[in-house]
Amino acid sequence: MASASCFRFLTLAILMIAGTLALRDTGVSAQCETSIPDLISQCSQYVHVSGPQIPPSESCCNVITKLDIPCLCKLVTPEVEKLVSMEKVVFVARKCGLTLRPGMKCGSFTVPPAV
Repeated sequence: MASASCFRFLTLAILMIAGTLALRDTGVSAQCETSIPDLISQCSQYVHVSGPQIPPSESCCNVITKLDIPCLCKLVTPEVEKLVSMEKVVFVARKCGLTLRPGMKCGSFTVPPAV
């Protein structure tokens, strides 16, 4: 259970960047069994590289808790990391109640211990 929660935050990061750039293809949605449009529309504002760190909305959390994080984490590329702040992804995931294992990797990012 904790592993699934840990990977959910990674999916958010992957889908945000990948969805806006490379993952607009419907194949990604089918591959990871998630709705990229829902993820982008509900959560993108909370994980963009630019802008302040702000708590996610309830609707964003509702989307995040249904994601296949292990699948999406495999899709995090350097291009995705240029658009999505992995630090904000961790913040958002934790605010949505997900437990993220310190040391977990998603792309080049390593999840830090909770503060």
